Amino acid sequence: MSQKVVLVTGCSKGGIGFHLCERFAEQGCTVYATSRRLETMDGFKHSVEKRAMDVTSDDDVKLVVQSILEEQGKIDIVVNNAGAIAIGPLLDVTLDQARKAFETNTFSVLRVAQAVAPSMVEHKQGIIVNIGSIAGNIPTPWNGLYCAAKAAVHALSDALAMECKPFGVKVILVTPGAVRSNISTNQAATLELSPTSIYKPYFDRVYERVHLSQAKGSMPTDEFARRVVAKVLSPNPPTYMSLGGGSRLFALLHWFPHWLVLWIIGSRTVWRKT
Repeated sequence: MSQKVVLVTGCSKGGIGFHLCERFAEQGCTVYATSRRLETMDGFKHSVEKRAMDVTSDDDVKLVVQSILEEQGKIDIVVNNAGAIAIGPLLDVTLDQARKAFETNTFSVLRVAQAVAPSMVEHKQGIIVNIGSIAGNIPTPWNGLYCAAKAAVHALSDALAMECKPFGVKVILVTPGAVRSNISTNQAATLELSPTSIYKPYFDRVYERVHLSQAKGSMPTDEFARRVVAKVLSPNPPTYMSLGGGSRLFALLHWFPHWLVLWIIGSRTVWRKT
């Protein structure tokens, strides 16, 4: 059987995408890693092809996907991993910030899927892996844009899974909990509230939210990648996976009354002032 050809988005060094590429390559796959800048992907230990690609650009995505298809004749697996947190109170964010959050976290998933799917349909096989978040299942304060964008990814994934099944294309939704990565590095350095923000008394709580996914109990990135890749390459891949710090707790919260979930999360992150 020929090697699997894998395309992964959002592969900056130290992140989930970077480790996913390493694991797929370790399993003998032909791997294409993408990021906006090539230099952010330095350091792969295994053989990984690097491509510069901005997932918010129609032209970039089409050109890179087409170049891989010309080189390999197929793309067996695509992992929509690119994303960015968007920390800040919802009443403070601008609509431009909201559009950017959805462009990066949500529309990119649809953009890449639409570019890759025709080839998969032609071959009557393929796997689209969308990286969501447990915060897309149950939103948390101070990260509302990211939660909403990931919730949209979950809805898109479920609908896409049903629509693609007749053509032999499988869609897998992965909802990570806390996983060690570099996702919060840039946000922490630039985080600030407007001088007129009504949330200035809560700044420390907002700042804590930036680093929440990197706190004690977060899953090592390599372990996360190992488990995800093993499932994706298994003979019968699941349609849904949730793993990482807090994933079991969030799964349990689904069984609680909605008002109680909001009270539990809100009491820990909002109503207690610093």
